[in-house]
Amino acid sequence: MAQRTTLALHWKILIGLVLGLIVGVVINVGWSSKTWEAIGVDAPSAFMTGGGEQVNEDAGVVAYGVRFVAHLNQFVGDLFIRALRFIAVPLVLFSLIVGASSLNDLKKLSRIGGKTIVIYLCTTALAVSVGLVLVNTIKPGGYISEKTRDKLVEMHASEAASKLASAQTNRATVENLTVWDRLVDLVPRNPAAALANTQMLQIVVTALIIGIGLTLIRETKAAPIIGFCDGMTDLVIKLVNVGMKAAPVAVFALIVKVVAVMGLDVLGALVVYSLTVVAGLMIMIFGVYPLILKVMTPYGYRRFFRGVAPAQLLAFSSSSSAATLPVTMECAEQRLGVSEEVSAFVLPLGATINMDGTALYQGVAAVFIAQMFGIDLTAFDQLAIIMTATLASIGTAAVPSAGLIMLVIVLEQVGMGEQIGPGIAILFGVDRLLDMCRTTCNVTGDLMVATVVASTENELMDEAQVQAAAKRREEVGLDENPHE
Repeated sequence: MAQRTTLALHWKILIGLVLGLIVGVVINVGWSSKTWEAIGVDAPSAFMTGGGEQVNEDAGVVAYGVRFVAHLNQFVGDLFIRALRFIAVPLVLFSLIVGASSLNDLKKLSRIGGKTIVIYLCTTALAVSVGLVLVNTIKPGGYISEKTRDKLVEMHASEAASKLASAQTNRATVENLTVWDRLVDLVPRNPAAALANTQMLQIVVTALIIGIGLTLIRETKAAPIIGFCDGMTDLVIKLVNVGMKAAPVAVFALIVKVVAVMGLDVLGALVVYSLTVVAGLMIMIFGVYPLILKVMTPYGYRRFFRGVAPAQLLAFSSSSSAATLPVTMECAEQRLGVSEEVSAFVLPLGATINMDGTALYQGVAAVFIAQMFGIDLTAFDQLAIIMTATLASIGTAAVPSAGLIMLVIVLEQVGMGEQIGPGIAILFGVDRLLDMCRTTCNVTGDLMVATVVASTENELMDEAQVQAAAKRREEVGLDENPHE
């Protein structure tokens, strides 16, 4: 009897993504105010929020069916992202405790940490530089007429005001913190609060402290705690594998919503700007990262991208490095062969401080806004953008559209106070689409750095070992540690 072949998960996710794009475009193009009128809805916004029964008395079965499908679609996407966020914190906590406690060598831990931070900072600064070269060469701001600019500002003025309010609060907090305050803030006052609020850097520090502490007490006392954390890590990874079966459907739901809501007229007006950002991200993903891997690891181009594909596709759909983190860690350990002790440290840290795509976007956006308003930025101003975007990206939360808030700090650094509000409003229309692309870049960068660090520490399995471990897991039906 012939063995049935199943389609790989990343292909299923890709199919869901493509179908979502198609359905989203069809809805965006084909659904208009006349369509609402035809099904008896004269106040679509009120009706879709569930409070429109009184103002849409003529709405029939079709209208309520449309609302149900839309709400169901949003429910599926939101539930999947919520489940991933639920898994991310315990995965980081328990796996990092096990990883730190298994090192038994504080020098090795500090060496891994030092390599990780230096590489992250260097790639972030490089990403901003790539973005600045492209935006100064292409000059996308020159393609926006004054009339189009004013129309875009008017369309998204309310959303921009909300983002600016959040940015002002964030900026006030950042400005009042010294370097020493930021270092102190790495240690949580209350570990439970850090877990509840998903303060990833504080969770990483908490796990490291516990892991190091376990190496300092008697092995007989440490063994039960390490065993519990190891078992919890296996449990969470099992939940990730189970949850990923729903990923193709969830990706479809997430993409449909984004594309259906985003107006194609806005995308058309900002197409040159959008393509400039995407070109920079593609250079990082398909040029810079593979080049670094080629120089520093035995990894080939195809093998790396085959291994990271599920994480990239989920990052694109969710626009959140934090939500993608469980899948990112699974890809690193089970598909790339990175040891658990390296991935458990490098990847949670990367989801917090490594924002190459966000930094590149901030550099391009700042110069684009300056070009659009006829402001000349000197070489010193652009150097300031590199430095500010690199540092601001470290403080950017790993959640959708956070980069738009941190852009305010970059714009203020180069003296564009009056242009901040209109500039944010103009970018808002395409921000979600670009957020999806830059999150993909962020996650790819995290996996590249994890692979490089693992290779330099001799903690990287070759392709034959990875395939053998995968076959062993498939045979026993368990998500055993591939490094045992």
